[in-house]
Amino acid sequence: MTNQNKAAVALGVLVTIAVVAMLLVVQSRGGDQPAPVATGSPEESMLVREDSRILGEEGSSGVTVVEFLDFECEACAAAYPAVEQLRQEYAGEVTFVARYFPLPGHFNAERAARAVESAARQGELEAMYQRMYETQAEWGEAQVPHDDLFRGFAEEIGLDMQQYDADYASDEVAARVQRDVDDGLELGVQGTPTFYVDGEPLQPRTYEDFTSAIDAALASS
Repeated sequence: MTNQNKAAVALGVLVTIAVVAMLLVVQSRGGDQPAPVATGSPEESMLVREDSRILGEEGSSGVTVVEFLDFECEACAAAYPAVEQLRQEYAGEVTFVARYFPLPGHFNAERAARAVESAARQGELEAMYQRMYETQAEWGEAQVPHDDLFRGFAEEIGLDMQQYDADYASDEVAARVQRDVDDGLELGVQGTPTFYVDGEPLQPRTYEDFTSAIDAALASS
């Protein structure tokens, strides 16, 4: 086996472990557990709005993977490597959409969503999105505000801090986050992470559950 093949196998194992870890976290943390959602295809306009945040570039196929997420949710952080691998595997074909869904029981989740949205308004959605998951262990589960920590992330990313501060504190950004939450609630989302592949709800147990659903959607697109 070549070193390249060994690396590919190792990456696949890591992604599988990440999905399994996500499921274990979900099972152990009832508050983060994706609730069953209504069957059938939800309204696409409610799943993906004109201002919905797209990770990377829009795919050419029209197939979408939508995740309702909470940056303080441990299960979302566990799923993050798998989502990143899917984005790499289906780059150029599939559109990956992140919808904010901060849970009420997570003290800093709504603040984190506002920080990410504020960064997105300066073209740095992915940098802040990634920073939140990479540092979740530092601030997740805290019962005190971490506005200063998130502001530090914005400085490290190189944002215009005057604009960031204004956006972070604005009613407009708070309302933008809430619109995602409202759409999720209307669709039946109650926990995170909740995934939809091409408009259909998906509760994956393995990485292959993701790829099988995406491949089927691509085949019928």
